[in-house]
Amino acid sequence: MSGYSQFALLTQRRFLPYFIVQALGAFNDNVYRQAIIGLLGAMVLAGSIAPDTRALYTQLAPAVFIVPYFLFSATAGQIAERLEKQKLIVVTTAMEIGIMSLAAVGFLLQNMPLLLLALFCTGLQSTLFGPVKYSILPSVLAPEELTGGNGLVEMGTSISILLGMIFGGSIFLLAGAAGPYVAAVSIVLLAGAGTFVARRIPRVDAGEPGLKVSWNIARESWGIWKLTRRQLAVRNAVLGVSWFWFIGTALTAQLPVYAETNLGGTQALYILGLALFSIGVGTGSLLCEKLSGRIVEIGLVPLGAFGVSAFLFDLYFARPGQALATGMSVAEFARAPGSARIMLDLAGIGLFTGFFVVPLFALIQSRTPKREMARVIAGMNIQNALFIVAAALSGVAVQRALGWTIPQVFLALAVANTLVAIWIFTIVPEFLMRFLSWLLVRALYRLELHGIEKNVPDEGAALIVCNHVSYMDALILAATIPRPVRFVMYYRIFDIPVMRWIFRTARAIPIAGAREDPALMQRAFDQIDAALAEGEPVCIFPEGALTRDGGIAPFKSGVEKILERAAAAGRPVPVVPMALRGMWSSMWSRRGASADGGWLGRMRVPRRFRARIEVAAGPPLSGELRAEVLEARVRELRGDHA
Repeated sequence: MSGYSQFALLTQRRFLPYFIVQALGAFNDNVYRQAIIGLLGAMVLAGSIAPDTRALYTQLAPAVFIVPYFLFSATAGQIAERLEKQKLIVVTTAMEIGIMSLAAVGFLLQNMPLLLLALFCTGLQSTLFGPVKYSILPSVLAPEELTGGNGLVEMGTSISILLGMIFGGSIFLLAGAAGPYVAAVSIVLLAGAGTFVARRIPRVDAGEPGLKVSWNIARESWGIWKLTRRQLAVRNAVLGVSWFWFIGTALTAQLPVYAETNLGGTQALYILGLALFSIGVGTGSLLCEKLSGRIVEIGLVPLGAFGVSAFLFDLYFARPGQALATGMSVAEFARAPGSARIMLDLAGIGLFTGFFVVPLFALIQSRTPKREMARVIAGMNIQNALFIVAAALSGVAVQRALGWTIPQVFLALAVANTLVAIWIFTIVPEFLMRFLSWLLVRALYRLELHGIEKNVPDEGAALIVCNHVSYMDALILAATIPRPVRFVMYYRIFDIPVMRWIFRTARAIPIAGAREDPALMQRAFDQIDAALAEGEPVCIFPEGALTRDGGIAPFKSGVEKILERAAAAGRPVPVVPMALRGMWSSMWSRRGASADGGWLGRMRVPRRFRARIEVAAGPPLSGELRAEVLEARVRELRGDHA
């Protein structure tokens, strides 16, 4: 694992053609939209249209593009569920050739109604492609590749949008009178390139080939939106993605005027601000895999949310009023006092936005059944469109009705983002619990994971058995297993101050020995059986206590009782053996707290800063399993690495 790089996906046919197609699509969409704005400017200079007409078309264009998301997302989600995905991608990219050919005629004739019609069709094509874009990833990537794959996609999308805006906005500035011809040729060639590459994507089976497509837009839109709300974590992940679009739309919509009024620059300075934000998003998206350890780590979501708020707050204080100078070039702005802070803030907002949104996409993909994936993504797209419109309208409203300045809008966004984050993490404590686990574990250790995503089932019940070395074992496993796990732990460990809140939030199951508290022990077995019946993974430490010598003690028979009870109820569960390596030297083990550990151990002072530890999982076992068989498998996984 240590030598793995997510960029290796870009060398593989299962991912590279898809990555290029989605990047080309985002690039071409933005080339087209910016070229329309460039054409409007050229027509005003030529006297073909009045400035008021230009303003009308400029405001109308985003609405024309977004309308298809409301009208056709439900149908698009059903089609994406029913059809083989590579075939659908080829169909949508072929549509792009026809749409861009129509747009090319609009450029050549300088016909705005025709260009707006083509823009509507572009929105329709994007609506059809959206559910496939994200629902295909769980089918072509291994579970441990989801975070890295989503990071590459978000990086590719953000950079493609930026480059598309720069290229499209430069066409009429650089080509002059030849601008309509350059724009027409560019968008058609880009559409053709996308179709060519789409044919290289390998076949990907349909999620639900027997699904009957309903053309009732209102009913199906409501139905697929309800699909996004079936699981609490998925529902709030979808809400988080929509909120990301709200923040991104509200921020980028203000950048052109902010660059001129508050930064004292020109169009080039707006592009700089947009570039810093986009590069930040791309960088944060790519870093997610490194920070998460190749699992779907939703603990990064609170980090991203509060990081965005921190940089938005600082952006307000960095320049709360108007610029002291006007007409500055990029170089002049960069040399001006306080400019470095503003540039750092814009890049930081983007960076933490990447931390925020990539794990949410990966969570949606890992927790949603594949037969519903495309429809859930379609439902999310409807909600995203609502939030985009709300962001645009609220930005205009607070400035015109309340007289807010753009820095005040940024301050309001920072406050709103903080409140929304707190609300989400309050109603779904799993997000915050994972963040605390992630922060604590990665502050203390360097984790190396083996087979976690591959062997822990993505859904359904499973019994995880692991050796018990330290008081941190449950927290480490919680930070490495992508699904919420019900841990069975000794009640004295469960009651450790501070950790108790995390264990309660994770719905851990306290247990005592039969001699200590037989009633608590029976309640624990009942809770374990109920959790397995609900399809939840449960983790137990069958040794029954922390190791006293670094070895693995014989597994107790309780694990057999759990399996026998589930099998007797007609619902046998797989057993996933796991092993912790390198924790015996930890300050949290009995060795660390013993006299042999010295005064550092007795005081719980770390003797190794960020020590390397390993967590390994083996293939699931099934059938009638004895405790000694499971013990032997865990011993094999741990090896000599106590």
